[in-house]
Amino acid sequence: MTPQPRPQAGAAVKAADRAHVFHSWSAQELIDPLAVAGAEGSYFWDYEGKRYLDFASGLVYTNIGYQHPKVVAAIQEQAARMTTFAPAFAIEARSEAARLIAERTPGDLDKIFFTNAGADAVEHAVRMARLHTGRPKVLSAYRSYHGGTQQAINLTGDPRRWASDSGTAGAVHFWAPFLYRSRFYAETEEQECARALEHLETTIAFEGPGTIAAIILETIPGTAGIMTPPAGYLAGVREICDKYGIVFVLDEVMAGFGRTGTWFAADLYDVVPDLMTFAKGVNSGYVPLGGVAISARIAETFAERPYPGGLTYSGHPLACAAAVATINVMAEEGIVEHAARLGADVVGPALRELAERHPSVGEVRGTGMFWALELVRNRETREPLVPYNAAGQAATPMSAFAASAKAHGVWPFVNMNRTHVVPPCNISEAELKEGLAVLDTALSVADEYTE
Repeated sequence: MTPQPRPQAGAAVKAADRAHVFHSWSAQELIDPLAVAGAEGSYFWDYEGKRYLDFASGLVYTNIGYQHPKVVAAIQEQAARMTTFAPAFAIEARSEAARLIAERTPGDLDKIFFTNAGADAVEHAVRMARLHTGRPKVLSAYRSYHGGTQQAINLTGDPRRWASDSGTAGAVHFWAPFLYRSRFYAETEEQECARALEHLETTIAFEGPGTIAAIILETIPGTAGIMTPPAGYLAGVREICDKYGIVFVLDEVMAGFGRTGTWFAADLYDVVPDLMTFAKGVNSGYVPLGGVAISARIAETFAERPYPGGLTYSGHPLACAAAVATINVMAEEGIVEHAARLGADVVGPALRELAERHPSVGEVRGTGMFWALELVRNRETREPLVPYNAAGQAATPMSAFAASAKAHGVWPFVNMNRTHVVPPCNISEAELKEGLAVLDTALSVADEYTE
C-alpha cells in the first residue's frame, strides 16, 4: 500500500489522543505520540505519508508483520461465524489453538490456560505454583520484566517495579548470569554460569527452600537486554528446582513463537519447565491473547480440585482464530526457519561489523530476530551510554540515537543504554539490510557521546 498524506485527519487523531487517552509508562504532559495512519508487512506510516521500518515489531509482538492477509481473513471469518462465547464451553477456535500450541511446547506442557496477555499469564502461573506447592515465595531475576499487573510487576527486576513494590508480594530477587556486567567477578561464561547457580542455591538456602513456590525466569530476558544465558544455566536451574520441589516457570511472552529462530527459546537450551507463559507472537498481537502451558504434574493438582481463577475473555474466539491462523502461517511459510537463517547469516554478522566500527557499541547479543546492542561511553570501562534508569537530560545520548534512526525511517526499540533489533520474523533480507544501514548512521550519533 502506498501511504497517502492526510495531515488534517492526523491532526484530529492527535488532538483526540491528547485530550482523552491516558498512555502507559508515561508522564502524560511530556509525551508526543506519533499518529499512525496504517501498517503493512514490516512498515507503518504516519498521516504525512512517511513510512517507518518497524525494528520494534510493535512491542516485540508482530512476529509475522502487520496485516497478514491470512490472519486478517481468519479473524473476519470467525467474527462472521461466532464473535464471542463464554470460556466454560468447548469452542472450535479455542480447542484448535490449544492443540497447535501444545504440539509446539517442549516436553509435556500439553494443557493450555488462556489469558488476555502476558502479565495475567504470569499472574496465573504464579497462582498455580503456589497452590501446587502450598508455599508463598517466588524468586525472580533482577534484570527481568514480567508485566504490569500487581504480582507481575513485583516480580519484575527493573525500575518499573519500584513505584508499585509493596514488599509484601512474596517476591525475592536474585542475580541471573550476564557476563558483560557480571555480579560474580567471572571472566568466562563457564565461571559466570557456575557462580550464578551457586548464588541462586545460596539464596534458596537463606530464604528457606520450604517457603519457595517457584522460580520464574525469562528464557532469554527481553527488555532488560536480550541476555542469552550461558550453556548449562537453565539446565542447572531445572536441577535446583527438582532438588527442592520448586516449580520452574519460564516466561516466553517475548521470546516465544519464532522470535529466537525456534518455536520457543527453551528449545535452544533443551530444558522443560513446569509452567510456561506466552503471549505476543502467539497471534502476532492481532487480537489480545496470552496463556500458560501447564505440565502434567501441575495439571494433576487441579484434576479434582477446582482451579480458583479465570477470565471473562479466556480463549476469546477472535483471538484464538488469529492464533490458529498465525501458527499455521508460520509453519506454512517457514517463518521460524527464516528468522533463524537471517539471525545467523545477516543480523549477527552485520551487528558484529557495526561493533567494530562504532566505539559506542560495547557488546552484541542475540539469536534469530532477537538482538541487542549494549551502548557505552567507554569500551574499556564499560560505562553505560546513559546512567541506569536515566531520564530527561541524562538520557540525551539515547534520545539522540533514537531520533536519528526515526529521521532516517527506522523505528527503534530502545531501553536504557540498549537498542534492540527485533523486526518482524518474516522481514525480507532487503528490508533487514535497509534497517541495519540506518542503525549504522544512528550509531554515529551515539559515537559522539563516547570518550
